[in-house]
Amino acid sequence: MERVAVIDMGSNSFRLVVFQYEPGSWWSLADEIREATRVSAGMGDEGVLRPEPMDRALRTAAVFSSFLRASGVERVDPVATSAIRDAANRDELLASIRERTGLAVRVISGAEEAWYGYLAIVNSLAFEDGFGIDVGGGSVQLMRIAGRRLEDAESVRLGSVRVSEAFLPGEETSGKQLKALRKHVSRTLAELKWWEAADGRRLAGIGGTIRNLATAAQKTLDLPDVDVQGFLLERDLLEDLIERIASKPVSKRASIKGVKPDRADVILGGAVVVAAAMDHGGFDALEVTEAGLREGIFFERLLEGRDPPLLEDVRRESVTNLAHRFRTDDLHVEHVARLSLQMFDALREAGLHRFDDVERELLWAACMLHDIGMTIDYDDHHHHSHYLIQSAGLPGFDPRELELIALVARWHRKGDPDASTLRDLERKGDSDRLQLLCGVIRLAEQLERSRDRSVASVRLEDGEKRVTLRAVTGGDAGSDPSVAIWSAQGNADVLGAAIGKAVKVVGPAE
Repeated sequence: MERVAVIDMGSNSFRLVVFQYEPGSWWSLADEIREATRVSAGMGDEGVLRPEPMDRALRTAAVFSSFLRASGVERVDPVATSAIRDAANRDELLASIRERTGLAVRVISGAEEAWYGYLAIVNSLAFEDGFGIDVGGGSVQLMRIAGRRLEDAESVRLGSVRVSEAFLPGEETSGKQLKALRKHVSRTLAELKWWEAADGRRLAGIGGTIRNLATAAQKTLDLPDVDVQGFLLERDLLEDLIERIASKPVSKRASIKGVKPDRADVILGGAVVVAAAMDHGGFDALEVTEAGLREGIFFERLLEGRDPPLLEDVRRESVTNLAHRFRTDDLHVEHVARLSLQMFDALREAGLHRFDDVERELLWAACMLHDIGMTIDYDDHHHHSHYLIQSAGLPGFDPRELELIALVARWHRKGDPDASTLRDLERKGDSDRLQLLCGVIRLAEQLERSRDRSVASVRLEDGEKRVTLRAVTGGDAGSDPSVAIWSAQGNADVLGAAIGKAVKVVGPAE
């Protein structure tokens, strides 16, 4: 296993993240330290870093350096963004950091910052064509993506700290101040002729400000315990949030559920910038990803040799990555997936369900992950799998899809599927959808009960009142599917309820 650290010295906060990975197998976030240094505080039009913020930055860099030495992480890529990039006296701070910590900080340009943001978006969302926005403390990076390639990018000085100090000073915020900020954002973006939602293209958002806004928005909904990865922040919901934040004095804004205390004084400025950018471009919603600059830098290293460094299929690779992290029995879960997809396809061909390739992919994902809970314990491992899927997340899937996958894993062996656990994520048809997927995986799991692939495949025979599933052996003379058939027949009720017919499981000679 290899480890690499990335230090992001941003305008609002400094963050150290450690990634661990096995080349060609899996990767994960291993550790993280964040400090709200607010290095850009008081820079103003002069563009000079002030003594107190510089001291906070130096102390934080020293803590990060000590942590790296203590934890034995030798490979580190420290980068600085907007505030330090634009500061007239940046060399003084960088020299002090190097002298005290040994860290050679790389100051990245606005174009490089947009590049890493682009890599974060396309490697964490199923994103082909659209636009990206990264709201930092000092600057905002705007991107146009076509065919998973970065076509246009621009860095503009609209960061949350910068605009808050310039347009929203003081304890109270007036409508006049908000209107002035919106106009400023619109005038700035007017120079970018390509910033418009042509053909209904999507908008993806990254950065701490956007993640915090999404968290606060989620707190107004009744949701399962999911994070903001893939969350769709609709413009109306964002405007409601802006109204709530603006109605409170700065000192009370942290009382709003989801708003981080160290962002409370700048979250309104960032929210207005996002809303104005959406209005200007004609976007109705913003798709949020938890990935950011740090992940972009990591992916450049992880996928070195690819041009550009992109995962081939974000959804598929996020599933296999999670499965590999928890060391599942690959032969078993792959065979359960194979049998499940055979049944799903046969049932669809027979007209016994109306679902398509979207549900097929969710079923496959649940099959690949249904046993990861055994890492904790065999007893109740279906519950453990649900928890691990839900907690670890699956980049490329939205929160509803993530929860559906986790629920299918939860009910892969027993229990009555209940779509109401989706809460506000539930859509019309989810009860039938969940019932079918759980019924299929439950039968497939039992047909592979002995974990010996004795049932190589299944054939479906649709009768007037009953569906017969015929277990086909692989031709091995020593293969005995009797346990699998017995176990499957005892667990066919969920699928039977889903398709409205009794299900009988028989052997190859019956």
